[in-house]
Amino acid sequence: MRVSSMVVASGLAIAAVTADAGAFTSFIIRNGAGNVPPQILPNNAYVPGATEFVISAGSMKAGWGSSAADGSTLGSISELCITRHDDSGRFTAGSGPAVAPYFNIWITDGANFAVVANEPSNPSFAAFRTPTVNGGFTYDFSMNDIATEPAKIYETINGGTNNTWVHAALGKTGLPLTFADVLGFTVQAPSAAYITAGGNGVGSGAPRELGTNTAYGVNWVFGDTLSNYVSGAEGYVVSNPSLVPTPGAIALLGLGGLAAVRRRRH
Repeated sequence: MRVSSMVVASGLAIAAVTADAGAFTSFIIRNGAGNVPPQILPNNAYVPGATEFVISAGSMKAGWGSSAADGSTLGSISELCITRHDDSGRFTAGSGPAVAPYFNIWITDGANFAVVANEPSNPSFAAFRTPTVNGGFTYDFSMNDIATEPAKIYETINGGTNNTWVHAALGKTGLPLTFADVLGFTVQAPSAAYITAGGNGVGSGAPRELGTNTAYGVNWVFGDTLSNYVSGAEGYVVSNPSLVPTPGAIALLGLGGLAAVRRRRH
């Protein structure tokens, strides 16, 4: 981790910490049919140190996770970034594999946990993709940048579309949510014990490591239960996963006078 930006709150200087590639861990979430796992491989064809996630069939799922934002509010993530290098144009424009990866972020109210997910195939999300060479792109945005985007909630106690503890806490049961609705929740990965407790409703597609159930607060996700996120070979070739959370954001909210200087965009 490295100090990369500053937050000024009532005269106090608080460092924001950048979680760079070294803070992200690759892991398998779920195997495919016949117990065939996704492949996570080094790929230096585009840039040194890139990683290739090969999702060759539906139900395969892998992740790239970091705990650097755990304990901060979702809204305190001032940058979430990843670069994809393989030619996304080989897929139908706007389809899952053309716009993947997507992100899953664990949030909590202190007792319950849920996953907030984006839908990168929404046409409006194209505003957050910057083209790169070879037909790739970079995602680079803050949670506030995507405040008006739809927020999907998964891995919850009651479950069901628009019927989760998150909706109930917001007084919006039955209504769709945007990221603006959930920015005040705390980013936190649940324990393995919470994940494996059947009554908590955590499914096999939740962003946690297969076998150990180790989880990370912020995750880039490759693959899905749906075949529309299958990459085939070549897989998703990605690098530069990073995020900028502001430590202590929850405690500092009451101080007032918060001003943030975001670090330079990639």
